[in-house]
Amino acid sequence: MIVNSKREAIAWEVIKTLVKRFKKFPKDSSENRNAPFHEAFLNAFVDELEGKVVDIPFLISISSWLHGLSTTLGQSFFENVAHVLSDGEKRDFTPDSNMLLQITNLQKSTIADIITDLKNRNKQPDLEAENIILVSASTQGDVIDANKFSVDVYIDDDDITAIELKTVKPNSGEMRGEKQKILEAKAALFKKYSGKRVSYYIGFPFDPTSDTPTDSDKARFMNSIIGGTSYFAPKEVLLAGELWDFLSGDTNTMKQILEIINTIATPEFMNDYKFLKISKNRKMDQQRYRILLKKWFLFSELFLFDNDKKLKENINTTSDKRQYNQHIFKYDGKYKLERFYKLSRLLQ
Repeated sequence: MIVNSKREAIAWEVIKTLVKRFKKFPKDSSENRNAPFHEAFLNAFVDELEGKVVDIPFLISISSWLHGLSTTLGQSFFENVAHVLSDGEKRDFTPDSNMLLQITNLQKSTIADIITDLKNRNKQPDLEAENIILVSASTQGDVIDANKFSVDVYIDDDDITAIELKTVKPNSGEMRGEKQKILEAKAALFKKYSGKRVSYYIGFPFDPTSDTPTDSDKARFMNSIIGGTSYFAPKEVLLAGELWDFLSGDTNTMKQILEIINTIATPEFMNDYKFLKISKNRKMDQQRYRILLKKWFLFSELFLFDNDKKLKENINTTSDKRQYNQHIFKYDGKYKLERFYKLSRLLQ
């Protein structure tokens, strides 16, 4: 079971994502960008679309909005939830971060040989064999700067674990580039952390080929991707529930994440969100306010709410009073965690 502190952090991400997408949801076709070629082609599908969409311009607006949702999930939501579950972080190994790593010339040429063999199908992906030769090459040859790279989920404890989160529908040819990037990153990490085990995975948040939300079939999924099985061994791929369980160290994690989303993302979401934002509702309708805080996994705010009497007794400054009267969410839907910290100190 995901602990409450992490359930709450995931809920913050869900709320923030929903608020952002609600602000950009098209109200009608008047908000549609000029898309003359799309409209021209879609005119041929008027009969097929009848009764399914309001009109073609609105369909284009909705398609654009849905693409934005996919981008938000891929670029921030999945990554942020991964950080919450794993206590990892995004880390840049770049000159700007003053963390550019080094590799040897032999590692560089070894990577080129691996990619060539995989491309020409002279060899099958072999995670253990590739790691062995990259580690061996880390102590041989001249040292050069590695290519800069970023890790979506970086976990540093007794070992080094890195995960590259990817869309479930990579572009044609993308898998070769991802494999090369990961090999080069692993080579640099092997050299930097010679006393540690380094694991580098490519992760996919769900399996679009599955008939159910949380199940997956790695072989089928990888075969559906151009170059998937040519460049990646099954052991270096984390898919759907396997990915989320790996991050949390628990079981049924993906199901729990979806339960959090489904609990918050209801047709009443925006009305409930606006209700919670209005400070006076803490007194006007205490029962509904408390039920929503608990339902949305907002345990920090629930703690303040349940200790409201003591909290108000300990408010002695104008600053404290103003913090107390603030909305609990920022404009973009982020929970005001700094406000919670300031008020919770009054209860110590």
